[in-house]
Amino acid sequence: MTEMFVYMTAADKSEATEIGRTLIHERLAACVNILDNMVSLYWWEGSVQQGSEAVLIAKTTSELVEPLVERVKQLHSYQCPCVVALPIQAGNADYLAWIRSETRTMGPEEEPPMNADKRR
Repeated sequence: MTEMFVYMTAADKSEATEIGRTLIHERLAACVNILDNMVSLYWWEGSVQQGSEAVLIAKTTSELVEPLVERVKQLHSYQCPCVVALPIQAGNADYLAWIRSETRTMGPEEEPPMNADKRR
């Protein structure tokens, strides 16, 4: 099991907070940081776009990345949300142990609860 950062963007602070609280409540992440008022420049449907978004950075484990991504996709207002995972290669051993202790452990046949409703 590897500890992971999961970088995500949301339409605004309200949506980011809703997603973050759900990930914490369902123990798919031990912690979620929200950074508001980030400016994004990106291609969408053939043209360059600019907008204000909120960034979420979740701390989780490698085994929970896939269910976390699926849960975010269910909750998110975007058609194609940014949700990417990066391994944590080193850090405070006590903090990394805390991430493991505060996220759930899934058995081979266990699946996370998936509520398909959009909460926006």
